[in-house]
Amino acid sequence: MPLSDEARALALRCEPRVNELARHMARESFEQLPGYADLPDDVKDLEIAATARHGVRLFLRRVSDPHPGSGGLRLFRERAAQRAEEGLPLHLLLRTHALGVYVLWQALREVAEPGEEGALIELVDLLLQSHHSLLGAVAETYMDERSALEAEQRERRRSLVRGFLDGTLEPGPVLLEELGLEGPALVLAVALEPADEPGGGQPDSLSPVTVRRRMRRIQTVLDQTFGTELLFLFDAGAGRAVVPRDCEPPDDLARRLSRACGVGVRIAAARAPSPAAVPEASRTAAEILRIARVCGLPPGVHGLDDVLLEFHLSRPGPSGRRIAALLDPVAARPELLRTLRTYLAQQQDRRLTAALLGLHPNTVDNRLARLAELTGLDPGSPRGTALAIAALLLHDSGQGDVGRGSA
Repeated sequence: MPLSDEARALALRCEPRVNELARHMARESFEQLPGYADLPDDVKDLEIAATARHGVRLFLRRVSDPHPGSGGLRLFRERAAQRAEEGLPLHLLLRTHALGVYVLWQALREVAEPGEEGALIELVDLLLQSHHSLLGAVAETYMDERSALEAEQRERRRSLVRGFLDGTLEPGPVLLEELGLEGPALVLAVALEPADEPGGGQPDSLSPVTVRRRMRRIQTVLDQTFGTELLFLFDAGAGRAVVPRDCEPPDDLARRLSRACGVGVRIAAARAPSPAAVPEASRTAAEILRIARVCGLPPGVHGLDDVLLEFHLSRPGPSGRRIAALLDPVAARPELLRTLRTYLAQQQDRRLTAALLGLHPNTVDNRLARLAELTGLDPGSPRGTALAIAALLLHDSGQGDVGRGSA
């Protein structure tokens, strides 16, 4: 609804005071807000005063033109993004805008003369009508900018943690200080168990939403368990975490994580005596996790002592390549490899192996006999069992050609 001539005339009386009002807002009115006095003088005198001046002029322009277009909010959006980047609290930013409206209302009231109450009400109505759009634009831009900055910071930190754990970044003093590491640490490798085959294979296919949800749940449980925010990486079904002190993981940690995620969780722990030793401990923990899964250990918290012999047998080298090559003749026979894995994981119990694979016990015997015929490995003998375990471990670590997860 168009303003009356009286309302327009009343508003125009404030036009000569635009600069005065802007300085008053930036240097007197806003000083009462908590935290505002700590801002630099140039920010108050230049940027905030200029924004206040723009806001007053924008209001006066709306008095003459009820539909000035959307461009008038551009400066407010730019300033909101700038304040977000500088770390100014959102509540302080919004309070300056709210208080600015009040100062403008005071100015209108001061220049109003007796008998202009109706015109004053029209202007206040216009002022309040436009205020919600301004606050919405400022808050939206601020939150978008903060979200983008926080996402950038998280990704940068993830890159630093990834490079540090992978050994591609030198653990210098600056990096260690940023990561919060200064002494011994505990490194954890975490993996989700597949839903269809506990203890073996690869995690089942997960949607990105499920991955992010489980990642957040795992990190929350780990942070709560160790009483601090851990360095944490999680991709698809596996992740790594660094506890910035020397400690023992609780025995029920796997159960806590499983309850939070809704699937089985397997954990391996390795100690790092110093920050520089964390990358090697990370590799050790990942290897312990892999070996525990290949050897059929139930999900839980695993340490090096749990797989000490298997860890030794899985080390690469000239002999390792020859042991891994023992399985080359069955590279195209995944059913034989699956049977061998399950048989070894079940402590060579042919009936339990048959039940898990949905086979007759005689079929298990036939498959193991065929495997022994093709490879020379006899998983029924102590030496054959040790060689079969070593061959599987070395193949899974990339020493042979049998595809991962084919069994």
